[in-house]
Amino acid sequence: MHKISVNGAVIAYDEAGAGSPVVLLHAGIADRRMWRGQLPALAARHRVIVPDLRGYGDSDLPSTPFAHHDDVAGLLDALDLPQAALVGCSFGGSVAIDTALAHPSRVSALALFGTALGGNEWSDETNDLWDDLVGEVDPDDFAAGAAGEVRFWVVGPGRQPADVDPGLLAFAQELDERALAAEKALGAVEVIDLTPPAIGRLGELRVPVLATAGAADVPDISRIADRIAAEVPGAVRLPNVPDAAHLLPLERPEAVNAALLDFLN
Repeated sequence: MHKISVNGAVIAYDEAGAGSPVVLLHAGIADRRMWRGQLPALAARHRVIVPDLRGYGDSDLPSTPFAHHDDVAGLLDALDLPQAALVGCSFGGSVAIDTALAHPSRVSALALFGTALGGNEWSDETNDLWDDLVGEVDPDDFAAGAAGEVRFWVVGPGRQPADVDPGLLAFAQELDERALAAEKALGAVEVIDLTPPAIGRLGELRVPVLATAGAADVPDISRIADRIAAEVPGAVRLPNVPDAAHLLPLERPEAVNAALLDFLN
């Protein structure tokens, strides 16, 4: 693990390899450890940088206002990198898109796996699925909250927990408990959103874009990938990854690595 000062915060990151730079941005229910299956595979051809977003994992959280997308650009500054390809999952994908819109000269490509999207509102279908599968959870009970989120996001609505590797579920629970604690702390800090939000600005993106989702994820996630493919000029929409839900890079690293290496090269 390395640490570096970025916009007044100390950001933790892992790094390996040499070549064209690639930054991996983690999901909001995880931290940089979710990319453990990608770091060695990509490092054979690329300089791979895997940060914890501010407040998550081993990165700190000063009380000053900040924007995640500005931190990504600041990380590139601190590492003396003019430009990098950004790879994001879930919330990390949303941060990657926002960075490409706010700092277009700094991003060479976007690879988005089960991405979120700034300004998107969840459908009634997704809200009903949450009510059916999880229901009310005490926000201060991180273990219970993580168990609910793992059931919803990592297992997915069309599978049962018994269908998923128990080691993956245990690791996802650990990741999510820590992420929920981070989100609670972030709630006390002014986090600046991109304005206007990305959902109405996808046509502004002028870099190669790859989008896909897990076939077992909630349907809204596939719809976001479809929208990106429809509105971003030249975007590539890969078929959904079979038997994978929201943390598809962690659940199906071989398929994700193959897609990434092909896209980045």
